[in-house]
Amino acid sequence: MDFYQAQTDEVQRKIEWTLNLLRTIDRVPKKYFDHITGTDGLFEVRVELGGNIFRIFAFFDKGNLVVLGNGFQKKSQKTPKNEIEKAIKIKAEYENERK
Repeated sequence: MDFYQAQTDEVQRKIEWTLNLLRTIDRVPKKYFDHITGTDGLFEVRVELGGNIFRIFAFFDKGNLVVLGNGFQKKSQKTPKNEIEKAIKIKAEYENERK
């Protein structure tokens, strides 16, 4: 939530638009939602606005429930390892609390 609140109104609207897309269509294009290679069930929500790229990590709980994790503004081609590691930790903590 901190990531979202730190964004401009325009970026927040684009994030909301993208998340609504995930909720309403059956087959979401990879442009907006894709699996992170080399991870166990970690995905990224992809948001682009005016040349800026934002990523929000996500994973599935029971059924179609998508749990959002950490987000960041992407500044290079590769997703930073520390952001992936943070998302993996959030996912593990969530799963441990669900047991």
